[in-house]
Parts: sequence; C-alpha cells; structure tokens
Amino acid sequence: MSVSAAVFGCAGIALDDAERAFFRAAQPWGFILFARNIDTRDQVRRLTASLRDAAGHEAQILIDQEGGRVQRLRPPQWHRYPPGRAYGTVHSADTESGIEAARLGARLIAEDLRDLGITIDCLPVLDVPVPGAHDVIGDRAYAQTPDDVAALGRAAADGLLAGGVLPVMKHIPGHGRAGVDSHKSLPVVSAARRELEETDFRPFRALRDLPLAMTAHVVYAAIDPDVPATTSKKVIGEIVRGHIGFDGLLMSDDLSMEALAGDLGARARASLAAGCDVVLHCNGRMAEMEAVAGEVPLLAGIARTRAESAEAMRLRRAEALDLAENHARLAEILADYGQDRWG
Repeated sequence: MSVSAAVFGCAGIALDDAERAFFRAAQPWGFILFARNIDTRDQVRRLTASLRDAAGHEAQILIDQEGGRVQRLRPPQWHRYPPGRAYGTVHSADTESGIEAARLGARLIAEDLRDLGITIDCLPVLDVPVPGAHDVIGDRAYAQTPDDVAALGRAAADGLLAGGVLPVMKHIPGHGRAGVDSHKSLPVVSAARRELEETDFRPFRALRDLPLAMTAHVVYAAIDPDVPATTSKKVIGEIVRGHIGFDGLLMSDDLSMEALAGDLGARARASLAAGCDVVLHCNGRMAEMEAVAGEVPLLAGIARTRAESAEAMRLRRAEALDLAENHARLAEILADYGQDRWG
C-alpha cells in the first residue's frame, strides 16, 4: 500500500480519537516513541499495535534507546544500559572485550524492543566529539577517535540486526563538533572540509552500508555556510551520498528542534528538497503534525526502494538469545573494566 514519507510521534500512552483519525489519513511510514509514551510492557505493546492499526499498515516503530542519558525504556520495567562511552572505555583497555560488550548491549536492547513491537532503534551514535564541544553528545559518543567510534558503532549495529531490529546511524555527517545543542539553537562548525573528512565523516563512511541514517541539524561552513545538513542539497549530495557513499534511507532529525528555521511545513519541504527520504516529527503536537503532513509526499521511487531494502535486512537477521546468560556476561565485562557504576 501507499504510505507517506513521514515519521510521527504521539502525545501519550494511548491514542485518542483525533490521533487515530489523523494517522488513518496520513498513513505515515513510521512512528517514534518517547518516555511520555511509556508505562508498562503491555501498555507499550497495545500502543504499537494501535499505531499500526490506525496507519493501516505494518508501520515501522522507532525509539531512541541508546543507554545512559538517552534511554526511553527504563527500570524497573526494563534493564539499564550504559552510555556509549562505557563501551569505549572497555575498548581502550581491551579491544575484543569492548567490541563484545558493544555488540551484546545492542543485542539485548534489540530483544527488549522486538518484544514490544518496536522495529528500529536510533543507534549507533557515530559522532566524534572534540574538546570544547557542547555535551549534547558527550558520553553518548563511543570514543574520541573516528576509527574507534566506527568499530564500536559497527558492533552495536550488528547486535541490533542480529536481534531483528534496524539500526539508524546518527547524526550524519557528524554532530561531535557542535558548540551548541541543536535542540535549542543552530550549531555552526567552522572546520575545514579536509579535517571533517579525516575525522567527523570517517565513521559514517566506514558504516555506509547500514540501512538507515539520521541527519545532523548542523551547518558545516566549509561546505554550505547557509543552511544545516538536513536542509542542504550540497551537504546531502556531495557529502552524505557522495563522499560518505551512503545509499540507504535518509531521515531528518526532528523537525521541531529549534536549530531549523521556518514553519513546520517549510522545514518539511526544505528537508525533502535537500534529499531526505523521510522527515521526522517527534513532539506529537497535532497542529504541527498536520502542517508537516500537508507537505509530505508518498514514499515512492528510490526512497521506497531504500525503505523496502531496510525492512528485508531486518527480517532476515534475527537470532535466538539466552537473556539471563547474556545479561550476566555484559555485566561481567563492564565490571571487569570498572564500567558498572555509570549514570
């Protein structure tokens, strides 16, 4: 069936009649859940089922379940997971243990998500932090060097895929240098293109075969000084699709973030015109969703092919897992390297 090139949030732990009617008309490709949408396991299962029922198809359900500060599913209903930096600390002491832990943490997260009907996790974070950058990324980053970030990001992506959940690499082509929080204002990065290619862009290039990526609301002055990557034809064309070589489904970061200019309809138009395949709107506010929906076309052509290829990858990768044994193994690795007392 035809679906629109959008991902929407919803307001609470259950849909109201207005949301059901809107989603039935909009038929978005997917939905994204936040802490406001989470109560119990059974409630989340009912919500994911009702979202799909309202959309009229097997819509993708996304969540940001990184671990650490960014973890929508929390105790006591769900396990706590470490931030990316904890895996990097293990990795710096013992490469094999760090890779095992990063893969295992993501694999266990995938088990939590699939049980709830969630099919996509917005992980791995491939941003490479630099001294003096805003801590919006901070310990969400796996490491300080692009090669270590790429290795740990690959392990996390493999863990998600092995559990039947699609990874989303973010924030392409790199948010690690941002001096401000793009949720609140527009970051401008002044580094030279060569420096960006050698550092910030490298993890994304190394993982360019992954099925999904999310843009950065960041201006790269050396490439396009006028607009952020999300709405820049030059950044998406020359860097994301060109230098990095990513050919999967590209989604915008949240259109409601204050880094972007213009009304919600203008933001959606600009993102799609720049080369995003799908736009993301997260806050669940009806008037804003209606404005976005009014500008979003059907998912078609190469964008639809990319979406179908991603789903095929998800369906062929699930493997069995002993949960108790592997939670114990993850805890053991983290404790061995002093990473059992984070957050």
